[in-house]
Amino acid sequence: MKPLPRAFFAAKTIAVAKALLGCRIVRRHGDGRVQVARIVETEAYLGEHDLAAHSAKGRTARTETMFGPPGHAYVYMIYGMHFCLNFVTEPGGHASAVLIRGAEPVSGISDRTDGPGRLARALAIDRTLNAVDLTKRGALYVAASDADVGKILRGPRIGVDYAGAWAKKPLRFWVAASSHVSR
Repeated sequence: MKPLPRAFFAAKTIAVAKALLGCRIVRRHGDGRVQVARIVETEAYLGEHDLAAHSAKGRTARTETMFGPPGHAYVYMIYGMHFCLNFVTEPGGHASAVLIRGAEPVSGISDRTDGPGRLARALAIDRTLNAVDLTKRGALYVAASDADVGKILRGPRIGVDYAGAWAKKPLRFWVAASSHVSR
């Protein structure tokens, strides 16, 4: 499976969030194991003006990767116990990303992958993968979709009530027929 090119991630964040549905996350481990999951749920975070985005608080050590070039992983921890996987989008400095909320196991995965914390745990994703270049065949990359995903639904993001009006914006996308979408 060939990694997606940087140009794929350099597009507008909402377009990338939709286009990622059906794409495959490939996780290669040092012991030779390879895990593959098909993305079925995403959320778009549009940059510093988006009050739900981490970058809304400005450039910090935590958000530095978001301000970098597109096509890199932005991995952070929430609630002191769950890692979340995001893909940086748009040109460098824009500080936007797509959160991967859910994926369907394709190979090498036996744990649940519905929800960003479960997905990261199932793929052994942690801060060591922050800033990894997703456009190169390394420990973590994204390959093109291998199937039509069917109907795509859209709604508000989950867990961002603190963001005021931004919490209600329909920036979450998911594959209607998937049983691996977060609840």
